[in-house]
Amino acid sequence: MTGLMRREPRGEVADVFDRFDRLFDEWMRMLPFRPMLFPQWRDPGNLIRVEEFQEDGTRVLRADLPGLDPDSDVEVTLSDGMLRIEAERHAEEDVEEKDYVRQELRYGLMSRSLPLPTGAAEADVTATYKNGVLEVRIPVHGRETTAKIAVSSS
Repeated sequence: MTGLMRREPRGEVADVFDRFDRLFDEWMRMLPFRPMLFPQWRDPGNLIRVEEFQEDGTRVLRADLPGLDPDSDVEVTLSDGMLRIEAERHAEEDVEEKDYVRQELRYGLMSRSLPLPTGAAEADVTATYKNGVLEVRIPVHGRETTAKIAVSSS
């Protein structure tokens, strides 16, 4: 019985799935038309990450925007029931050649559009920027009301 070896039944199955994942990823990278066919799979690098919660009748939205000047690099607009945040991070102009090991910072235009909650008063929306976090406060004065509609037969 010297030839016995412990067997991990899930390990072999997981390895097969990992191989298929890598194969599919390689196949997707080779497609020249990938962004047009599968837009939901493209890299969301230009999407601003947010957290959104309700606090005392106010919708609070926080966006992570470190290293930006809120006066020149960040713009918050309201239009047609949508809140739009746009920010632009500029690359350093006079950078000497560096041997990067990793470069994950995003430069360029980033944006995010979110629907305003029902009952939001657009005139009362405020935005503040502190320690790299943009906070937008949206007072909600009314709750969404549900009206029952009578159905008549004709």
